[in-house]
This record gives sequence, C-alpha cells and structure tokens, in this order.
Amino acid sequence: MKSFKTESKRVLDLMINSIYTHKEIFLRELISNCSDAIDKLYYKSLKENIGLSRDDFEIKIKADKKARTLTISDNGIGMTAEELEKNLGTIAKSGSLAFKNENEKQEDINIIGQFGVGFYSVFMVAEKVEVLSKAYGEDKANLWVSSGAEGYDIKPATKETCGTDIVVYLKPDTDDENYSEYLEYYKLRELIKRYSDYIRYPIKIEKEVPVKSANTKEGEPNKIETEFEWETINSMIPLWRKSKNEITDEEYNKFYKDMFYDFDDPFLHLHISAEGVVDYKALLYIPKKCPEAYFSKYFERGLKLYSNGVLIMDKCKDLIPEYFGFVQGLVDCELSLNISRETVQHDRQLQKIASSIEKQIRKELQDMLQNDRDKYIEFYKAFGLQLKVGVYNNWGMDKDKLQDLIMFYSVKQDKLVTFKDYVSSMAEGQKYIYYATGNSILSIKKMPQTEKVLNSGYDVLCMTENVDEFAIKYVANYDGKEFKNVTDSGTGIENSTEEVADEDKPIVEFIKNALAGEVFDVKLSKKLGEHAVCLSTEGEISLEMEKVFNNMPKTGNDATHEIKAKKILEINPTHKIYEKIKKLYADNQDGLKEFAEVLLDEAKLLEGLEIEDMGKFVSLSTKYMAE
Repeated sequence: MKSFKTESKRVLDLMINSIYTHKEIFLRELISNCSDAIDKLYYKSLKENIGLSRDDFEIKIKADKKARTLTISDNGIGMTAEELEKNLGTIAKSGSLAFKNENEKQEDINIIGQFGVGFYSVFMVAEKVEVLSKAYGEDKANLWVSSGAEGYDIKPATKETCGTDIVVYLKPDTDDENYSEYLEYYKLRELIKRYSDYIRYPIKIEKEVPVKSANTKEGEPNKIETEFEWETINSMIPLWRKSKNEITDEEYNKFYKDMFYDFDDPFLHLHISAEGVVDYKALLYIPKKCPEAYFSKYFERGLKLYSNGVLIMDKCKDLIPEYFGFVQGLVDCELSLNISRETVQHDRQLQKIASSIEKQIRKELQDMLQNDRDKYIEFYKAFGLQLKVGVYNNWGMDKDKLQDLIMFYSVKQDKLVTFKDYVSSMAEGQKYIYYATGNSILSIKKMPQTEKVLNSGYDVLCMTENVDEFAIKYVANYDGKEFKNVTDSGTGIENSTEEVADEDKPIVEFIKNALAGEVFDVKLSKKLGEHAVCLSTEGEISLEMEKVFNNMPKTGNDATHEIKAKKILEINPTHKIYEKIKKLYADNQDGLKEFAEVLLDEAKLLEGLEIEDMGKFVSLSTKYMAE
C-alpha cells in the first residue's frame, strides 16, 4: 500500500471533518468530476476530429443495497495509472484545473473542478472507495483503492470501455448518521435535481420497477417481479441558458412554481444575460405577494447561486439587497470558489454581479412605473412597505435609489402618487411637500390640520404605516422641497397662528399652566375650520413617531422611558367652544382646568393617541355637555 504524504493526510482529515458543511455534497462532487472527464474527451474529439458528439456521453449511478455500494460511472476521458497516481495519490492536485489552464482560450470548455479536493469528500460517507479507470486510447485499465488516510493501492485491472467507475462502500449507519439513505432512489434523485440538474450530460439512475411475471399461469393471481431500467434525472439545459424568444410565459411560470414552491404564477420575471465587466445569466421573479414571514427572523433572503450549472449556494444573500429581498431567482456564472465549492472565495465578483442585478431590477420597476402605472400600483400594494423600509435602513444609505419608487395617497388627487407627481402639481409659491400621518386615509382627511392645509390650496400626502415618517425623515427633501408634517407648528402657511389679543393672553397662559407637563404650548388658530381644537408639534419627534416608539417592546433602562413629542394644543377662537372657555375663565377657573383636560383629550382622540383615564374623560365630557 502506498501512503499519502504527511501533508496530504492532514488535508484529507480536514476534508472529511471540516471543509464541507453537508455530507450529501459528495455526490455533487463526484458527478462534477464525471462531467469534467466527459468534457475532456468531447474536447479531444472536436480537436482531433474523432467524431464523438454530446449525445454519446452519459453519467450512470447504480445503488446496490445488499453490498452497500454506490457506483458512479462515466464514459469520459479516463485515467492512466500515472494519472491516477498524480490526480488521486496527491491531494489537491487538480487534473481538471491543469486541463483548463492549458486550454483557457477555448470558449466551449467549461470545466468545473479546480482544486483537486472534491473527490475526497466521498470519505465523509465511505469506508472504502474503488476507482476503476481506463484512459481513452489505452488497452489497459487500472484500479485505485483507498480506505482513507491510511493510503492507497493502484493495480492493473480490466475494463471494456474508456471512462471511470467510482465504487463507494458506504459506512455503517450510526445513531447520528443514516448512510443507507444514499442507496435510495428518491434520495439520489433529490440530490441530483438539487445540485446537478444542469450538468450538460444525462445523469441516469438505475431504477427498480415492478413488472408482471411471464410465468403467471392462467387463472392464477398475477405474479409481480422486478426489473431494472435506466432513468435520466437531470434537465441538462437550464432554462436561463436558452434564448428568451424560445421560452414562453407558461414555461417561465412553470419553472418558477416548480423551483420556488409557489402555487401562483409570479407577478413578473426578468431574464438577464449580462456580458461585459461581469458575465452572468440570471432568472429573477417577483412573486404576486410578499411571504408572510418576510419581516420575521425566520425569513432568509437570497438568490440561488450556480457555477456553470452546478448549485453552489441555495440562498446567496450577497446577490440581492435587503430592500429587494422579496425577489426570488438564481444566478449562474463562473466563479472563483473556495476549496469546498460551497462558498465564494472572493466577493469582488459577487459585488459586481449584485450591483448589476440591483440596477436591472430597479430599471424594470422604473419602466413599469412610467409606462404601466396600474401594474406598478398592483406591485406597490404588495411590496411598497419593503421599499419604504429600504429607504431608512442603513441610515438612509439607499434612499436615492428608492425614493422615486415609493408612493403615497394624495388627498387632492385621490390616488397614489410619487414625489415627482406631487412636486409637478404643487401650487405656485408652495415651499413644502405636506404630509399627514394617521391610522387610515379617512382619519387623515378628517384631521383639522389637513383641512387647514387643503384650505390654503395645498395637497397632503397620507402616511398610514409606521415606517412612513421614518422614511421621510431620511429622504429629507425632494427636488429641493422640504417635507413638512401638517401637525408641525411651523407649516409655513400664512396666518396659521393668529396674533393673540391682549384680552386672550391670560386665558391662553392659564390653560397652558393648567396642562403643564401635558403640552409644550397653547396657541390660538383661526385656520381650524369647523374644528374646536387640534394638536401640533414642535421639534423632530412627531405625534406619529411618539406612538410608534412607545408601542415598541422595551427592556432594561428603556422600560420606564417614554419618548414624548412637544405637543402644542391649538384652539380655534372662532369656534363656539371658545365662548365657553372665556365664560369659565371669568366665572369658574377650576372648571376651566377640567374643561382644558377635556379639550386636550379630544385633540388626542383626533390624532389616535391614547387617553390615560378614559373614565375621567367620559365623566367630564358628560358633565359639560349637560350644562
């Protein structure tokens, strides 16, 4: 028996125990080696005019449950005894990489193997491995045998045709590992479909099928026997490698539903064949609806990553930005992989591909927004929240990429509009983009502050989701126009707060003192229309932000800390209620303190804020209504 070198023993131990995450990867590696061997012979045929075509090649997999062996065979280039010694006797010596380097100018060569270590992943599941190989054009075959780090033997053998048979003697099952599953048809089929479905040569499994026995006599029950047949498992030609004009919408949709387990057709698909700075192919889908667990810790975004048709990663999150995390799909390219082929060794390629994909998705959405508004609104109702979250995530780093894709309901236009739509319809001399926050569009329309802005001839954008105002804070301004909450005390609307008459000043000051700790200030405003009171704010924290912050789960020191907006109670001096206020101030100032609390609670209700003592509010309201 020949011994592996000391360094090779260490590498082999590392291969078995550390490099690969999942033992099932061994089958992908062996099939990829078979594909490489066939590629070499096919290229030789083209170069030397031997006359072989792709249809002449295949990879076969046969399971023997009694012997506990799995045999993977190819009719590729094969190996001589010297090549067996060089490629399998020296760990990390890659014949495929050497072949690739020798023929790097040939466009049709698509060798998968690079490091010469993938073969040794088989020892994660095998107690012994035999490699019977006959090189093309040679008369003799050779058998390489190894039980792992102890070493290997190479001896002469017989084989009728060129190619390689790898016989894997599986380890006994343990309490933790079920190695026998690799002898089951359905497990093998699952692994081939998952990892090697797009290997360009047929991968066939020997399948046992029941048949009626020819020995069944007339009148006797049918006797069932079994026979074996070869079934081709892999698809071979990936859909994304076909020309777009060869693929129907039905084929795109079926591929999506089969690969991503969705019952519905996708909302749209995007087929990309990129050449230039980076070469890659991608097939991307936007679903009709957002996954239910999208904002939970259980959701994992990412695209399937293939390298030359072999699945490398099932969820590569580096390929898609978080704000487009709802996009499903795959990318196929030639990558510099790490030694296990499970992850990418250098991320520069991925960064370039990810940047290209992000631009392609954004362009598709922008084109839809411009040319098919109804379709875009359908998309936006499903995924608008994700885009708005993307605006303020990472401290607004991506706001410039997304701000033209988000929409809000316009009170005046009675439809969803973009910021660009709003600005193009602004009144002459309008300085701000006005918005209001609330639980619903209807509640926002009924707000006195909204009425005040509308009466001034300006439009109001409705923001009904918790993320909206946070996103707006990061956008800050659009086309030079600053955003302004209608509840802000400084809305820029002329005469929104009137000069207080001398006779009213002590009343305003009295109410302010009566509500000390509850409000930051009290003002009179004649722009409230039919409304008696409303709340506005001063500073960065709005009423909606206060609600959102204080509804968040709190722990530690935050548990007793509440974030408060600087509230301003605005009172309409033209409303009949102000006559009541003046009368109470003159005759019953203790009663005015109670009445001020009622007015504040009424203003809170209009804003959807919580009233701390609802019983007291009802009691006082009833009292003053009865008077």
